[in-house]
Amino acid sequence: MEQTVEQKLKALYELQTIHTKIDRIRQVRGELPMEVADLEDDVAQLETRIQKSKAELDDLEDDIVTRKNLIKDAQANIKKYETQLNEVKNNREYEAISKEIEIQGLDIQVSEKKIREFEYEISNKTQVYEKAAADLEARKTDLDVKKDELGTITAETQKDEEALNVEAEKATANIEPRLLTAYTRLRQNAKNGLAVVTIQRDSCSGCFNQIPPQRQSDIRQRKKIIVCEHCGRILVDEQTALETEAV
Repeated sequence: MEQTVEQKLKALYELQTIHTKIDRIRQVRGELPMEVADLEDDVAQLETRIQKSKAELDDLEDDIVTRKNLIKDAQANIKKYETQLNEVKNNREYEAISKEIEIQGLDIQVSEKKIREFEYEISNKTQVYEKAAADLEARKTDLDVKKDELGTITAETQKDEEALNVEAEKATANIEPRLLTAYTRLRQNAKNGLAVVTIQRDSCSGCFNQIPPQRQSDIRQRKKIIVCEHCGRILVDEQTALETEAV
């Protein structure tokens, strides 16, 4: 059976009333879900940064060990070459072995320089690592607090919201697709989520602009769906709202 305009208006206002209640419940949660999500992102980024810093520190420690081993090898070679110096038979052999000793000495100096550089890097990266670790603990604490807050509020409002969502689904079934699409678009574009509003003090209760007397009269007659000339919201008279809420 085709709905009358009055029935369509009442169905739209009923859906709006249910959605407004859902919006109020979500407003109680406020920005908590976003704050929790942001903190979870912060924690993940800090954990990644800490893992990277730890890997870099481990690599630097390995580099130091490698350089120390090279120094030991070079020192052992120097001792070996110094022993050989005592057994040389001519200047040519002496100069060749002396050159090898010099090369090993230079290798030791290079390794010692590299070790100092690695230790300096370790010092700097350790500070970064420790700061990130401290920041991580702080973020985790904040996250636990926000999760507890959100969990408490969600537990208090979840049943009500679920029940209202069921009501909204039932109310949606009573609205033709074309009107439902328009209603949904209006809700998405409105900051307060109001797509269907009443006339209050001769004005649209959505944008508070005045409605001409003749237009108010047309709205009260419920012969056609009328929207606010200023904000585009669907308008219903107060009597329609009262009758819908009383059902």
